[in-house]
Order: sequence, then structure tokens, then C-alpha cells
Amino acid sequence: MKRFIPFMKSDPFVAVIRLQGAIANSGRGLDNPSLAPVIEKAFSKGKPAAVALEINCPGGSPVQSSLIASRIRRLADEKKIPVFAFVEDVAASGGYWLACAADEIFVDSCSITGSIGVISSGFGLPTAIEKIGVERRVHTAGKSKSVMDPFKAEKPADVKKLKGWLDDLHVTFIDYVKSRRGAKLSDNPDLFTGEVYIGQKGVDEGLVDGIGHLAPVMKDRFGDKVQFRRYGQKKPLLARFGAQIVDDAVAGIEERAAFARFGL
Repeated sequence: MKRFIPFMKSDPFVAVIRLQGAIANSGRGLDNPSLAPVIEKAFSKGKPAAVALEINCPGGSPVQSSLIASRIRRLADEKKIPVFAFVEDVAASGGYWLACAADEIFVDSCSITGSIGVISSGFGLPTAIEKIGVERRVHTAGKSKSVMDPFKAEKPADVKKLKGWLDDLHVTFIDYVKSRRGAKLSDNPDLFTGEVYIGQKGVDEGLVDGIGHLAPVMKDRFGDKVQFRRYGQKKPLLARFGAQIVDDAVAGIEERAAFARFGL
């Protein structure tokens, strides 16, 4: 009520953005198109003292990670609003990329952070269709159009090409982390190998700034009267009524598999 009374100073508030789940380019997880209005609103509605990111994310698409993090940084710089990240179970790989969009990163003593690497996984089925009597016909113009075809035996040249792509993405990831964390990072040679760190070990390596939770840290920075306004993704109306049950089930399996990589 105080904010509607002229000349009375309102209590400070922190806009909280929930980033829960895997980062996907399929529209089923965290992605730039669905998060764009959420992030824009968090930075623009009222005058927040800070924006806090609640992160529980095992990673995912490098491009979507970059787009989401870039949007956060652009708005933070334009509006001169500090950003704090609070990691719950995990902020690994792309999840850590999102955390690095913050000016400071806090974790629980059991949180998992890091996994600064790139992974590509899939299945090879070179003899499966033969066994059921199916003939596959593929015609291309361009020798590289059928690279890593799962229905053909793996070719060393294709694997080498894929490894080159992964290495390029890895370098980009490392450069981004260094640009955001700078001198805070330790000189541990394992830091960029995909290794993960729990709680205080992440602090020791400079991946995060400290052990701390959202409310206590924000009250310490902005006073006991600080308020919180929460923003998060909303499911489409049809999805809420079960029209996408199968699609959501597939997304759930994929997400559980991503979290399972970290024993969660």
C-alpha cells in the first residue's frame, strides 16, 4: 500500500526469476523465447533493488544458454540492476552458464556446480532396420549432409568432425566463464574438464562466491523489510488441461535423465 502514497518511500524489493529444469531448444524446457517476457518483466516492472535467479538446472542447449544469459546481462547493464544467482540442487554445464550471468553466485552447502564442458550423445542403430526388413534410402547433394547418421556404422572422419564442433563450443564456454568470473577462478587444471564441485569446493575454486540462501542474503544486502516478487514460466492453457500429456511425459523423461547424471 505504501507505494501508492505520494512522497512515502517504498520498501525495496527483489525480482526473483525461477530457472528450473533442463535448457532445451524444443519449447519443452528453459528456452529464450519462453523466458524472454519473464526476464523483461522482472527487470522492468517497478524499480527492483536487484534481480535474483533461483537456479536448479543440469544444463542443455549451448545456444539457448547463451541467449538467456545474454538477455539477463543486457538488461542488468542497461538498467544498472545487480543480479544474484542462488543455486539449489545443481547449476551444471548450461545451468552454470546461466549462473554466470549474475554478478554474484551463492550455493547451498550441497549444491553441485561446474561441469564446464560439452557433450553429445545418441544411439547407433546400423543393423536394426535390416533385422526387421526395412530398407533405408538416403540421397544427398554435398558429402557432409549425412554426417553421424545413426543408421550407419560410425565413421572415424565423422567422429573427428563432431569432436571439432564440441571443442569449438567448449572454447566458447570457457571464454565466457573467464569473462564473467575473471580473477576469482583458481588455477586448477581440472576446472574446465567437465569436473563438478559441491558446496564449499565450488567457492574454493572461484566458481561461486559463497554459501548462502536467497532470503537471508537479500535481507543482509537490502534490509529486513525487503520484499520478493516472483516470476516464472507459465504453461500454455491447453497444456494445463492435458492436451500435451505425451509431449510433457517425453520432456519429463529427458529432464530426469539430465538430472540423473549428477545423482539427482
